[in-house]
Amino acid sequence: MSLSRRVASTYRRIWRTYWGWAKSILLLAVIVFVPLGLLNALTANVDLDSLNIANGIKLAALALAVGAITLTGLLGEVFFSGAVAISLTHPHGEEPPPLREIARRLDYGRLIAVDLLFVAIVAAGLLLGLIPGILAFVWFGLAGPIVELEERSTGGALRRSLRLVRGNFWLVFLVLAPIEIVGDAIGSGLAALVHELLGHTFVASWLAEAVADAALSPVFAVAAVLLTVDLIGRKDGAAPPLHATAVPA
Repeated sequence: MSLSRRVASTYRRIWRTYWGWAKSILLLAVIVFVPLGLLNALTANVDLDSLNIANGIKLAALALAVGAITLTGLLGEVFFSGAVAISLTHPHGEEPPPLREIARRLDYGRLIAVDLLFVAIVAAGLLLGLIPGILAFVWFGLAGPIVELEERSTGGALRRSLRLVRGNFWLVFLVLAPIEIVGDAIGSGLAALVHELLGHTFVASWLAEAVADAALSPVFAVAAVLLTVDLIGRKDGAAPPLHATAVPA
């Protein structure tokens, strides 16, 4: 199958899966991203003008703040991808697993460590330039699902993601990168709408971040899980069973 057909087929499956499991996935997203929205809001509301520091230091602080705002947008996506991996590969057939079961099965330590390392690696890549940042984002973007699907260690999941993506870079890039870029654009629009309705208060910023992330991050997570399962199957000849054909919510 050609690359364009693989990409188109993957997008169709992402949409069907997202729509089919929307109710349970969105509820899970609210639980994950409401607390993370607080962290993003705190980052976005740093007032550098109030700091009594030299201009050169302030410029560096501004650059770091912009980078932090960008990268905290990635924070939680790898963790959430791991949670969605459990939801889409559960043993209950066409019924979504209870949130209590997902919470019990999640490997919190490894997922949080992978999430933080992913953000740090992408940040380091961006410091070197746009291309290294993109490479890091694509190479290690499947680590979250791998932690749960294959029960690998933090380093093992990152290495496995790199091995799976190698040889399939353009497929992963053409799926994950547009979702991230379009999601950020839509998220900015949602945030602007929330601020228009509620003003530019801290609570409004928190709500805007939480709504945008909870609504859009599931698309990235579903894409990462589907890609991971497909690439495991291509590389190993067998992949974890994927229950992604629920009746649309």
